[in-house]
Amino acid sequence: MSTPHAILIALLEKPSSGYDLARRFDRAIGYFWQATHQQIYRELGRMVAAGWVSVMDDAAASRKKVYAVLPVGRDEVARWVRETPLGPNERNVFLLKLRADAVIGPLGLAEQLARLVRENRARLAVYREIEQRDFGAAVLSRGQALQYAILKAGIRTQESWLAWAAEVGPLVSDASPDA
Repeated sequence: MSTPHAILIALLEKPSSGYDLARRFDRAIGYFWQATHQQIYRELGRMVAAGWVSVMDDAAASRKKVYAVLPVGRDEVARWVRETPLGPNERNVFLLKLRADAVIGPLGLAEQLARLVRENRARLAVYREIEQRDFGAAVLSRGQALQYAILKAGIRTQESWLAWAAEVGPLVSDASPDA
């Protein structure tokens, strides 16, 4: 659902050929948003047809086409950021929205971040309850120790994400779409 928007955001950052865009997904964007080269080329064709991006020949390279976002494509990214709800495990979609905010924002992401923080705090509280209920014994069996290790991974993930969100919060809190 968000792959076209990931591509638009990447093109807003830097107009690119399909090949260069695919390489950027392989190197940087791909660490939090996956897209195959086939998906990228297929979506580029759809975006050209939809009028979201333009394509021009690169004067510096023969037979190379460069894609750039048109104003309607920029508007589509802003609409997507503001209107697409986040599911409970869609942190990477939020990261993609932050990337859009960085290039065309501010887009008013404070409430979305606040909701994710509430959800992650609630999940951390559940994990802590499980920890107290199930792993309070002085000696744990091997199986229990492994289960506890898994739970601790979840606890640390939540704590780390919440610490990150606390750092990001001030960057989006005053950033209203009208600013």
